[in-house]
Amino acid sequence: MNGEVQFQEQWQPQQRIPKKTWGERLADFLVKYSGGLIKDENQAAYVILGFVAVAIIISLFLFFGGSGGGRPKLPPDLTPPTTPIQ
Repeated sequence: MNGEVQFQEQWQPQQRIPKKTWGERLADFLVKYSGGLIKDENQAAYVILGFVAVAIIISLFLFFGGSGGGRPKLPPDLTPPTTPIQ
């Protein structure tokens, strides 16, 4: 021996499994727990897109027109007089 260490192993590249994104995991969750209504990831993507669209519409309604008008409604006994007071 001349002081070198030799190993009997052969180098093999590791197989890297790509990690799923959160969207893919959400689609898998919907397919798994939909009770058979959603059959694949493509349908799950449409369901997610529809949910996002409904959420945006509701939030826009609440932001722009959800207050029910400009002024609060007064009860009939508290309405301002129609004739000016002199």
